[in-house]
Amino acid sequence: MPIPTLSPRMISEFHVRIVDSDIQNCESLSVLFRLEGFQTSFAISQDKALSSTSRLDVFVINLEMSDGSGLSLLKRVKAEVPGAPVFMLVKSPTIDAAVMAMKLGATDVFTQPVDTEHLLISVRDALRRDLHIGAMRDGRRSVEIRGFSALTPRERQVLQLLAEGRSNKSAGDLLEISSRTIEVHRAAIMKKLGAENAADLMRIVFTR
Repeated sequence: MPIPTLSPRMISEFHVRIVDSDIQNCESLSVLFRLEGFQTSFAISQDKALSSTSRLDVFVINLEMSDGSGLSLLKRVKAEVPGAPVFMLVKSPTIDAAVMAMKLGATDVFTQPVDTEHLLISVRDALRRDLHIGAMRDGRRSVEIRGFSALTPRERQVLQLLAEGRSNKSAGDLLEISSRTIEVHRAAIMKKLGAENAADLMRIVFTR
């Protein structure tokens, strides 16, 4: 199954939380992600970094916070927002620090000044992998949907393709079945998940 693309609507659902004691870095990264369509917020200490978190959060954290809280905040994020992608920034990279961050669950570690194009690509890749609907593996979040366990493997494949915004014909071509069969699967999926229409189905997928 190919990794899904991220539509502008999907991107707008995600919230990038930037935590850095340098407010200029916070502001510049916030602008970078807003221009890409993400929601953003930033904090200069870990105290406010975890307010109102959700499964749609992405974290960008300076490992070398002025109060030395980078790694401790990483631990808190992984405990309180399981599966959230976390990208660590570091000015003076050391193998020990990078290894420790990755062991604690960081998605990647970037040296400052940050290669912003590489950072954006890494964030998008992490989120695309997250959109695969199924069991949690390697710390990635699963999509928790009431009734999901009742779906057959084929219905799960169809649901993933529909969540990517594909038409019945496009989904059918990828799965090598007819668009009519896709419609049958979609009707079964909607019944099992309690969706009244296609829009309601997408609401269930992206808000649960």
